[in-house]
Amino acid sequence: MAKLMGLPARKTDRARERMTITEPLQLTRAQQVEQLRTERYDIVIVGGGITGAYAAMDAALRGYMVALLEKDDFASGTSSKSSKMIHGGLRYIEQGNLPLVRHSLLERQRLRKNARHLVQRLPFLFPVMSVDGVFDRRLAAGFESLLWTYDLAGGWREGILHQKLSKNEVLAHCPTFKTDNLDGGFLYFDARADDARLTLAIARTAAFHGATVLNGAKVTDVRRHAGKVAGVVAEVDGEQIDVHGRSVVIAVGSWLRDWNGAAKDADVPSIRPAKGVHVAVPWLKIQNDCTVTIPVPGRNRRATITRWGDTSYLGTTDEDYRGDLDDVHCTREELDFLLDGARTALNMEIEPEEVLGSIAGTRPLVAPPGGKTIEVKRNHEIRTDHDGLVTVVGGKLTTSRHMAEQTIDAAQKVLGERRRVQTKDAYVLGAAGYDPEAVVASGGLASHLGERYGTESAFVSQILAADTSLAAPIVAGLPYLEAEVVYSARHELARSVDDILSRRTRSRIQARDASAAAAPRVAALLQRELGFSDAERERQVQEYRAATAKEKAILLGTAIPAATSTDPAGTTGASANQPAQMGTSA
Repeated sequence: MAKLMGLPARKTDRARERMTITEPLQLTRAQQVEQLRTERYDIVIVGGGITGAYAAMDAALRGYMVALLEKDDFASGTSSKSSKMIHGGLRYIEQGNLPLVRHSLLERQRLRKNARHLVQRLPFLFPVMSVDGVFDRRLAAGFESLLWTYDLAGGWREGILHQKLSKNEVLAHCPTFKTDNLDGGFLYFDARADDARLTLAIARTAAFHGATVLNGAKVTDVRRHAGKVAGVVAEVDGEQIDVHGRSVVIAVGSWLRDWNGAAKDADVPSIRPAKGVHVAVPWLKIQNDCTVTIPVPGRNRRATITRWGDTSYLGTTDEDYRGDLDDVHCTREELDFLLDGARTALNMEIEPEEVLGSIAGTRPLVAPPGGKTIEVKRNHEIRTDHDGLVTVVGGKLTTSRHMAEQTIDAAQKVLGERRRVQTKDAYVLGAAGYDPEAVVASGGLASHLGERYGTESAFVSQILAADTSLAAPIVAGLPYLEAEVVYSARHELARSVDDILSRRTRSRIQARDASAAAAPRVAALLQRELGFSDAERERQVQEYRAATAKEKAILLGTAIPAATSTDPAGTTGASANQPAQMGTSA
């Protein structure tokens, strides 16, 4: 791969880390599969979420031969269904976990620099209420002390400290906020990211530095030789491939509950998946220009509403989940709970049928049963078994780089080597040389592409220049272009309609029904690029439409279309019969 990019193989010096590439990274499925068959890897990583992707990037930058294998698509699990916040977490200060806050804020700023096109500043608004608020005016002074602690712990790295707001200033940020009992508020600053694109960018950066990365590669077993791990067995497009590796890392998040790859006599972390959901509503219903934290009367919880383009995301819940991890949905009960909470704080009327889309995922909490999941610390755990198998689980999106660093430190101990970490200052593809302020100020297409691809947006523009018909929007009402579908097929290992509409773009949550209408055109573009059959094209369209119809039916509490019905226990999990608990971001 490095040779293809005109770079010396396995070199990882600082010049290479900062380099802005002049031609798109060429990633083809056939090429990656052939590498799996023939290479002898130092480290094989199982799980293509944010932790596995960053671990692959870390290992590749240290000069190891590494393979990253994901059974579905990069970020298809938890890493595309988070609150999309890159933050320290005020709640962790409340829990007394100041070290996690301090470290999270340091890692937040590293992501702000190293993935500057994907991670943007995000203001948070906390209203101060005379009664029935997140906290009332009697506690305002104490909360401001909390914000000062947050700023001093690392919030100052944003270059701006928290602000105390008057009542009118709160309404300037969110004019729909109810004025009854509103005294004022506080504004502080964190960051947000498109979690799926961030994960994908990190995985592609790993490939740029020499890693083999492959989605649709389900690991079914861990191979051992003479009592030590020696690789994995992966199912790829109907073929079983023995992938040889001197060490193996398991980074499958919540799925560790169901499969861990460990030897029978090995201990494994106690995994407790916690379900969280978000729903997207039209921005005009809220009119917020920042993340608004809203109280939930009668509960010691809070919800958040974050603007993203013409939509606002409302979430999240936090509860134990015992259902099928591959089939998690927002239920009508959870939807009503979120909307009812919003109605108590905002002058808004919205019917469930007006909700644009929803996401539901699970947090991989490292904790035994018992107590409320909202109170479980978001720490991570790394274990090395006696046979050399390394397992990482837990943590947060914000601290994924550091988790990956510690994971590869553990893996190289298994290898008996010691190489220095290089990810602290390593840009992800598209970040080096990117000026977010200049690009966003230019507006229009340049801003849209810049915030998704950074400096790599030039390659999407080249596709547009070669075929101007691809400038058409792919989903009605959304800014994504047909050229982006082509780019995703050629350079981002997109294989399916769902890959495009759920993760390469975020059309599924922003406009679920419109995305289903766009499925045939997406499939036609993918067929032209990837060369699959007419039958496969039709299968993908029907599969995507069935999935979105089922998602909508569960959300609205209507009958699931017969063609998509499954065991109810696998679709709703524990949440179907338990009251939801409002939570903060994962």
